[in-house]
Amino acid sequence: MARGSVFVADDDSDGLASARAVLSAAGYAVDGANCGRRALERIMANPPHVLITEILMPDGDGIELINALRHGRRGIRIIAVAKRRFLGRLDLLDLASKLGADATLQKPLEAGMLLATVASLVGSEALSA
Repeated sequence: MARGSVFVADDDSDGLASARAVLSAAGYAVDGANCGRRALERIMANPPHVLITEILMPDGDGIELINALRHGRRGIRIIAVAKRRFLGRLDLLDLASKLGADATLQKPLEAGMLLATVASLVGSEALSA
């Protein structure tokens, strides 16, 4: 039985594959998409416990995903990740937190930190259910 479900939205195919492999090996049911629009469609149809989203993506970015889920699916825990933390002076991870991300991680993702963050959010989701 899976430990929980995780959806990974990342336009970097290597990053998406890597996160999926790490999470699957740890016993999570993992799904993913390479753009925000496709991710939102799939998440609304089958909500995961945790969403991991890259902030900057084409065709619907992570900020749009966070906004949509905070207004429509409040129970989903969100981890915002960014390869590029700053856009000019704007701190993208800080913005994601202010908009409702439960946690933020800077890329490249370290497997241990990713697993610890997901485990803490799946645990907090179970406690609040």
